[in-house]
Amino acid sequence: MNLAAELRQFSAQQQTRRTFLGRAAQGVGSLALASLLNPALGRAAAATSDRWPGVVQPFHFPPRAKRVIWLTMAGGPSHLETFDPKPKLAAMHGQPMPESFTAGKQIAQLQGQKLQCFGPQLPFKRFGKSGVELCELFSHLGSVADDLCFVRSMTSEAINHDPAHMFMNTGSQIAGRPSMGSWLTYGLGSAAENLPGFMVLTSLGRGGQNQPIAARQWAAGFLPSRFQGVHLRGKGDPVLYLGTPGGVSRSQQLDVVQAVNALNAQHDAVVDDPEIATRIAQYEMAFQMQASVPDLMDVSREPAGTLELYGCQPGDGSFAANCLLARRLAERGVRFIQLYHKDWDHHGGVKEGVQFKAQEIDRACMALITDLKQRDLLRDTLIVWAGEFGRTPMSQGGDGRDHHNAGFTIWLCGGGIRPGTVYGSTDELGYSAVENPIDVHDLHATMLRALGIEHTRLSVKFQGLDARLTGIAGKVVSGILA
Repeated sequence: MNLAAELRQFSAQQQTRRTFLGRAAQGVGSLALASLLNPALGRAAAATSDRWPGVVQPFHFPPRAKRVIWLTMAGGPSHLETFDPKPKLAAMHGQPMPESFTAGKQIAQLQGQKLQCFGPQLPFKRFGKSGVELCELFSHLGSVADDLCFVRSMTSEAINHDPAHMFMNTGSQIAGRPSMGSWLTYGLGSAAENLPGFMVLTSLGRGGQNQPIAARQWAAGFLPSRFQGVHLRGKGDPVLYLGTPGGVSRSQQLDVVQAVNALNAQHDAVVDDPEIATRIAQYEMAFQMQASVPDLMDVSREPAGTLELYGCQPGDGSFAANCLLARRLAERGVRFIQLYHKDWDHHGGVKEGVQFKAQEIDRACMALITDLKQRDLLRDTLIVWAGEFGRTPMSQGGDGRDHHNAGFTIWLCGGGIRPGTVYGSTDELGYSAVENPIDVHDLHATMLRALGIEHTRLSVKFQGLDARLTGIAGKVVSGILA
């Protein structure tokens, strides 16, 4: 039998499967268009879609949270000017830093330099019934302090920005591992009908150094690429290359999606490549997003009181506007929402820098918590506020602070978290976590527990090993769980 005959015979053998897959691809495209015209039809037919259901079935524990909003303060916020009061450090301002604190310890840019104590540059006051002490600039957050859990004993293994972001996002300082948002959508799927399960928003502040944020921070690593985060921009086109070209109608666009997906399905029938299945799903998702993203970004129907609560203008690209979009994404079933707000890198001018940051994030964080609470979404939404590390108790350049990973502060609230709590502490100078120190793996394990997942059981075979978000470490911090 010659090659042409063999190919014809192979084609005939594959025809039934190809026809099925081709029709399935076309059917999904038709369903997408129908659901845009009649949302009730789309919801009724959701079981026939290719939405990823998640591999954690059933839950390992009763879930307390359904989704995560992670507020990333990129650059490394100073815990000493925000959420960790240190009167002893203030009393020692300008004095030599005791060597007992720093001898043999990892320091970023101050290594080998004269180390002097640098007292907190901003005053603190007590807030809420819990009486937690915060920098007085964060008065809006103080108004919801009894909803928050402050972890003052956070640590990290990384001390420079990019590896520290990688570690906080993926549990590894080495690029190529899946981000926590990818792990979560892989494990639990997404409830969003017309949006990806993992979305990322970025905003630029003032008063610090604009450290770059790489897209690998929300990459899927060795998981299928359908689980990577989608960057949603606050200004201009929300998602690049998503718009329909001029002169092309929705029905014409649907024809293209159907044709491309049918061809991909036929090729997948031959080679059985998971990335082709991802491509089919993502073409379909992109088609749906052409209608869902403009609706998401249109906040014109939000009550005036809501915009006033956040203190933002529609489409201004601010952190506050992104917090409002985060609430809208949460309402639409997106599983993991990550906001990056840059310019927290205060090697100099830390006092003025934190003053700028407080203006940009204090009211917005309060508004997000309040808005979710009013809509009965806070009880099953886990919010995490964290930088990649903290800042040194020693001065740099006279009025700044260096990178610091031995002890810093984050806060959490919402689903599964014990409210009105301060957990752990640093020493009297704010250098090292001394009471109940926790690391990034512990934080990830605790988050997964709140979401109903045992962190040791969410794993994927990679290079012959059972890889997981928490690596070979991680313990659940029961003291911050409700």
